[in-house]
Amino acid sequence: MSAVSDRLPAFPWDKLTPYKATAAAHPDGIVDLSVGTPVDPVPELIQKALVAAADSPGYPTVWGTPELRDAITGWVERRLGAREVTHRHVLPIVGSKELVAWLPTQLGLGPGDRVAYPRLAYPTYEVGARLARADHEAYDDPTELDPEGLKLLWLNSPSNPTGKVLSQEELARIVAWARSHGILLVSDECYLELGWEADPVSVLHPDVNGGSYDGIVAVHSLSKRSNLAGYRAAFLAGDPAVLGPLLEIRKHGGMMTSAPTQAAVIAALGDDDHVRVQRERYASRRELLREALVTHGFRIEHSEASLYLWATRGESCWDTVDHLAKRGILVAPGDFYGPAGAQFVRVALTATDERVAAAVQRL
Repeated sequence: MSAVSDRLPAFPWDKLTPYKATAAAHPDGIVDLSVGTPVDPVPELIQKALVAAADSPGYPTVWGTPELRDAITGWVERRLGAREVTHRHVLPIVGSKELVAWLPTQLGLGPGDRVAYPRLAYPTYEVGARLARADHEAYDDPTELDPEGLKLLWLNSPSNPTGKVLSQEELARIVAWARSHGILLVSDECYLELGWEADPVSVLHPDVNGGSYDGIVAVHSLSKRSNLAGYRAAFLAGDPAVLGPLLEIRKHGGMMTSAPTQAAVIAALGDDDHVRVQRERYASRRELLREALVTHGFRIEHSEASLYLWATRGESCWDTVDHLAKRGILVAPGDFYGPAGAQFVRVALTATDERVAAAVQRL
């Protein structure tokens, strides 16, 4: 066991423990803007679908029910503009994090293979490469990478942590480059429905991929759009030549979304109203926090989409974390996401209106 755990970096969130204690000691309590976990209620229609499917004594299937696949294909076409999406183009997963962590292993990657991800990125991209014993590297522009031995290229637009959005033209250029070198491109699009100053585009859009899903897969999650982080509900869409073997591997591994969760996902993907309501909540919190941070002396970079503000005071991120913790506000240090984030903090919008108002008052 130690041989596996020794491949991994220290779990970053443990480093925040003393700062969390400082923030929690504030007389009016902590405002936790660090992890980015949803705090608003699960929409009622989704809860009802979950409860109605609670009597599910049998095993669910890894591929999900035909109704679930219909819901995913319908949403991908309606919301992302994808065309001619069939059941072979989709695959339910047990939340997006397990897929990110285990995809290199499930693809059969290992020593000598390379995995690449953005310079500022969700740490689990690197963890997935380490678990597979593959080499890993960060990039600024993926088309400047050496394609030799590069087997998996991660995109993340909108970005976690920066909120940066890749344009349709940039995505098309990267897709064409990856295809020309036979590199599998996997696009993490979990924040796609949370664009503020930009309209994020999926790699599944025909203007990006030329009407072909060859060599591309998109990752989508219901954690943020529908407040379903506790349900572990997500899915893949893209190249059947990739998803077909993954389905077989995941069958052997028993990586099944629970039957009640599948029913909840069907309800969530069939309803756009609750997404609009949740967007409005986040938009209001974002406006208040952004103004308060800027007034307090922060500079906000990117942040045109996603659930975070990428903020700096031009100092060590840990000095900023300490500064805010003394005011009862907990944020994530930018170096969790790579050395390039050493002077930034990530401020999540995922707190109640009351807690956001408390943070604004303190700032």
